[in-house]
Amino acid sequence: MLLHGTLPLPLRSPLLRFQSLTTTTHHPLRKFSVSASQPSYAISDEELQSRGFILRRTIEQLNLDHLNSVFVAVGFPKRDTDKIRIALEHTDSLLWVEYETTKRPVAFARATGDGVFNAIIWDVVVDPNFQGIGLGKAVIERVVEELLSKGITNIALYSEPRVLGFYRPLGFVSDPDGIRGMVYSRKNKKN
Repeated sequence: MLLHGTLPLPLRSPLLRFQSLTTTTHHPLRKFSVSASQPSYAISDEELQSRGFILRRTIEQLNLDHLNSVFVAVGFPKRDTDKIRIALEHTDSLLWVEYETTKRPVAFARATGDGVFNAIIWDVVVDPNFQGIGLGKAVIERVVEELLSKGITNIALYSEPRVLGFYRPLGFVSDPDGIRGMVYSRKNKKN
């Protein structure tokens, strides 16, 4: 299930769902058109390269301690790097941005799912020193494009309430069709 409004989720994270709008709608969202040839991104791969950023889609060359530093810098808890590696090995779509000067990750996002119908985007982070220059949009656009190219159209993500406005122009909406999300919690389990 997906969320309407906010639920007491970890970090009070609303679940958003991407809606690929292919028909006329009265909803004030931007339409997305998926092209099999050349995707249209807010910042092209060439522009990112000219700024010293390298797009990477595998965990090769990804220093997990450096990634963990970015997680911590944006307020995520520090994670066990062995568990991060396992999570990444079970990830369907992955994109991270390396800053060529430092050889460190500065932006990251990943998605998991069933490979056919559904996917959830996780761990969207941009190093605070690199926020506001389009890297978050760059990783989301490319992860969504990859999922859509696989035919996956039910795309969800969890987000901090303070950054919901970032995702809306990228095609994500809160509470599509009145769907509500739930999260398992041991403390609420009745024995």
